[in-house]
Amino acid sequence: MGKEKLTLNQFVKAKRKSLKLTQKEMAEKAGVGIRFLRELERGKETLKMDKVNLVLDLFGCELGPIKYERQ
Repeated sequence: MGKEKLTLNQFVKAKRKSLKLTQKEMAEKAGVGIRFLRELERGKETLKMDKVNLVLDLFGCELGPIKYERQ
């Protein structure tokens, strides 16, 4: 069984829950608005990358290219 691949929104939501943070608490820690965080966790397709990176920075991560195989 291989590693489960999470989408960005699934990753952020799972990390937030593992830290036992509310959306409001996490938004404050990341320096983004709660609306932005809600949209991120819902998988909105158009988000500002700099704000996404503010959230990901809480987990020691940042956006970057991921190589995948086309099907």
